[in-house]
Amino acid sequence: MVINNKNVMEDLLVEKKNELDEETRNKVKFITFMIHYFARSYKMNKLDAYLYLQKYGGLDFLFNHWWALHTDNPFWSARSLYKVCRNNGGLR
Repeated sequence: MVINNKNVMEDLLVEKKNELDEETRNKVKFITFMIHYFARSYKMNKLDAYLYLQKYGGLDFLFNHWWALHTDNPFWSARSLYKVCRNNGGLR
């Protein structure tokens, strides 16, 4: 039986492209966690929290500063999100 190395290498490259790198996975996990935590902290459902964060710049703040925020206590990260949204016109 002969194995075509070119096909094997192509398959491995496709698999590698489909996998997320560890930093991206960590970022997604943290942002998902923070949306849930924010919702729970401010007595909102998850969808409303997501839409609120999206509308008032909280998601942009999370995406841009997640690396620093993930090292902090979730309480303070949620408080920072609140302040960002409040400064951008959020009412909660």
